[in-house]
Amino acid sequence: MQKNKLIAPEGTRDILFEDCAARRRVEEKIKALFVSRGFTEVITPGIEFYDVFSSETHGLPQETMYKLVDSKGRLLALKPDLTMPIARLAATRLRDQVRPLRLFYDQNIYTITPALTGRSHEIPQIGVEIIGAGGRRADLEVLVLALETLQSCGLDDFRLEIGHIGFFNTLIRKLNLDEEQSEEIRTLIQTKNYPALNDMLDRMEDKKTAASLKQLPALFGGEEVLDEAAAALDCPELAPYLDALRGLYQALSGLGLGERVSLDLGIVNRTGYYTGIVFKGYIQGLGATALQGGRYDTLLADYGQDEPAVGFSLNVDAVAKVLLPAQPKTPAPDVLVFAEEGYEVKALLEIRKLASHGFCAEFSPFETFEQSRLYAVKRGIPVVYVVNEDLMEVRV
Repeated sequence: MQKNKLIAPEGTRDILFEDCAARRRVEEKIKALFVSRGFTEVITPGIEFYDVFSSETHGLPQETMYKLVDSKGRLLALKPDLTMPIARLAATRLRDQVRPLRLFYDQNIYTITPALTGRSHEIPQIGVEIIGAGGRRADLEVLVLALETLQSCGLDDFRLEIGHIGFFNTLIRKLNLDEEQSEEIRTLIQTKNYPALNDMLDRMEDKKTAASLKQLPALFGGEEVLDEAAAALDCPELAPYLDALRGLYQALSGLGLGERVSLDLGIVNRTGYYTGIVFKGYIQGLGATALQGGRYDTLLADYGQDEPAVGFSLNVDAVAKVLLPAQPKTPAPDVLVFAEEGYEVKALLEIRKLASHGFCAEFSPFETFEQSRLYAVKRGIPVVYVVNEDLMEVRV
């Protein structure tokens, strides 16, 4: 026997019963919200050319991608990111459309994560992109929509943490490090690994800038964090980012969303295309990030269309997991319809009638009523209809 034919690949799983239903409910609610805000759905291919994700300035690490080759020997990739294909689409087929474009998607990404992390390699994401709109208004719209997206799912306890990639980018440039060192510092800040971060920064010649970078992971909280940052970072170049965050925080508070929002200057997403605000959404009871996004004003230039953009994506399974009980089970129909010999057509017509009245009715494939009754007991189906010359209802 082929040893792998009975299992799913690492990082993937079969989705069953209530998990499927929960995922669809989440998707339907969020899609309805997006449509009500003027967004239009687009679908990009599951397989893209590797070049879409490999630009020198914004490319993704090649070791995180599932790669394959087409019949002409060209390198392809299973889609590891949804924003980049949307950027390609906007810069090509939608190039002449009126801006801003308000697009949303509901597709899977495929990304290889380090072994033994327990993270999925196949992730269903739903999200939005506003392309061709820069500035504070579009940022505010996306932040509000991100909060409303989490709220629309029926979640009780969630929050959005907002930062600005400008803090990290400005300070890291001052240290004149190579890409590998910069990425190492980014990872240490992102994981809030203070001992390793301090050890590395203590070796830097620019002690002032290094000291400022050390502060970033600790600058977390409400609006008071911005005053703390202004004093602790002591870098005039960071003032515009502090002002931008203050304005957004005050606007969200004015909308009654302040209790759902925190500021985190230590958000330093590895995704290299962010240029402005960055944010993450968290749900109580879920150990991982459920939502993430930000502004990316230089990405579309990689595809020949230099214009600003901002957006976010939500991990659908992460939300569905929180809303589900621990043990999935097959949902039972309302009625099982058993046809005696020769009355199958009449039974199927009865099922059609029940469905038109909003009932879930299942046709019994069994030859006898007793087999049908036992099946109904095992499945938890409360009623069996027996169809012959008449129609008899039997409660089980």
